[in-house]
Amino acid sequence: MSLPIYLIGARGCGKTTIGHLLSQTLGYAFNDTDHHLQSSLQCTIAQIVAEQGWESFRDKESASLIQVTTASAVIATGGGIILRPENCQHMREHGRVFWLKAEPQELAKRLTVDPEAGQRPTLTGRPITEEMSDVLKIRSPLYSSTAHHIIDASRPPQEVVDNILQVLSQQRAG
Repeated sequence: MSLPIYLIGARGCGKTTIGHLLSQTLGYAFNDTDHHLQSSLQCTIAQIVAEQGWESFRDKESASLIQVTTASAVIATGGGIILRPENCQHMREHGRVFWLKAEPQELAKRLTVDPEAGQRPTLTGRPITEEMSDVLKIRSPLYSSTAHHIIDASRPPQEVVDNILQVLSQQRAG
């Protein structure tokens, strides 16, 4: 039985895109904590946050992480999943964690092109490049300490997947 593969990183780093490609390549299931949460509650993340607040959303996000964790699955997580230590511990203990790392300018560019406003509420209300810089200052140490592996997510999606596959094959060989 294969361990789940968790993809962590800031919004816009490509977790969903990479997750789909990686799961297809490996023949794994693909799960996304944000999509699972929205599907089970029948509302967007922005609606949850607006109606119930960030703390309630984070509670629901943690429950979603547990619910989507299965063997032989690639799991794309919400960007803030690492804000709760119990989530970090769960992922590290139950699977392999890959941080899809990208610079704030790259993330802002991607989010401007594909904003998904209903899914990705602003965290600060500031311009996206400033917001991503501020968010990464806080979250980068958390991503780093949670990840088993750091992958350059600024590369094209197939290259990112190939890099992950290379790491996985080295682990199996080692």
